[in-house]
Amino acid sequence: MSQVVISILFVIFMVASSVTEARKCGFPAIFNFGDSNSDTGGLSAAFGQAPPPNGITFFHTPAGRFSDGRLVIDFIAKNLGLPYLSAYLDSIGSNFSSGANFATAGSTIRPQNTTRSQSGYSPISLDVQLAQYSDFKTRSINVRKKEGVFKKLLPKEEYFSEALYTFDIGQNDLTAGYKLNMTTEQVKGYIPDVLNQFSSAIRSVYKEGGRSFWVHNTGPLGCLPYILDPYPMSSADMDNFGCAKPFNEIAQYFNQKLKEAVVKLREELQEATIVYVDVYKVKYTLISHARKYGFEKGVIACCGKGGKYNFNNVARCGATKIVNGKKILIAKSCKAPSVRIIWDGIHYTEAANNWIFQQIVNGNFSDPPVSLKMACHDQL
Repeated sequence: MSQVVISILFVIFMVASSVTEARKCGFPAIFNFGDSNSDTGGLSAAFGQAPPPNGITFFHTPAGRFSDGRLVIDFIAKNLGLPYLSAYLDSIGSNFSSGANFATAGSTIRPQNTTRSQSGYSPISLDVQLAQYSDFKTRSINVRKKEGVFKKLLPKEEYFSEALYTFDIGQNDLTAGYKLNMTTEQVKGYIPDVLNQFSSAIRSVYKEGGRSFWVHNTGPLGCLPYILDPYPMSSADMDNFGCAKPFNEIAQYFNQKLKEAVVKLREELQEATIVYVDVYKVKYTLISHARKYGFEKGVIACCGKGGKYNFNNVARCGATKIVNGKKILIAKSCKAPSVRIIWDGIHYTEAANNWIFQQIVNGNFSDPPVSLKMACHDQL
């Protein structure tokens, strides 16, 4: 065998060994920050449980999620061999030994100058979630030192630096402006401030010792019934798949600026790995090619009550009314959530969330293009 061939085989062996070693990236915990796209019970714990038929597909009962079943964050945890994340605010039956979820439905990056009853947005914005995380970390470390029953329910101190930190937030920051009758240019105008606050959040977690970050961009707003119903568009502003182009364009603008912010953070936080995941492209691909992937009725909600999109803002999924003294469910689930994409006009079905996860897990839509299990700071 020639020396050249031996050298080539040696290089191939070394590369293969490096890849194999990199794949051993393991996360003992996940700490998640976000809105309803990744809320596993935070808002329900604070303001009342997400009503049935939420949860019917997997949990067979309401489980704090605005979906018929699991969310992308649930599939992330499962893929990493970790239990589903307990919501930080949920004191009943929670186990935080493998992380915690600080997300709540309706959360924004930038605090909103309204109450939840006025606007529907959660008072638990990203800055509040960060304060909760910091307190959780400090108290967890102190409690574990005392031994006792709670030791097994809290993460080990080293988990906070070894964990995966996931972020899925920003969608509500965009819709907040439109609810205040702002123009698209006005919404664009405050996006730099929103992303400055997002960058500050990443810095805060980094200062606390976090090093591995998995950041989702925002999805195609213009394909969701809760946008399509109150903001009707002319035919020229609609694409071939029933989505409103102006709202998708603002989402893409936000995502472009978010990606630029991530690039700057990588330059600044030298020891961090920050993976930017293009879930917009994945979600839009699914909606625009629904039948190709085994789904139907792309932008029509599965759970709702009438109208063009099976969405009624005053009678959302799970809404009831009293008839002859009995509570009757009036905003029901469709018969087959497993072939539908949109669950309640705002969120996705378990089947869609699973499909989305399968597309992003291997890094095909990530920058850098690394899989979930390779997204640790010391092996890229």
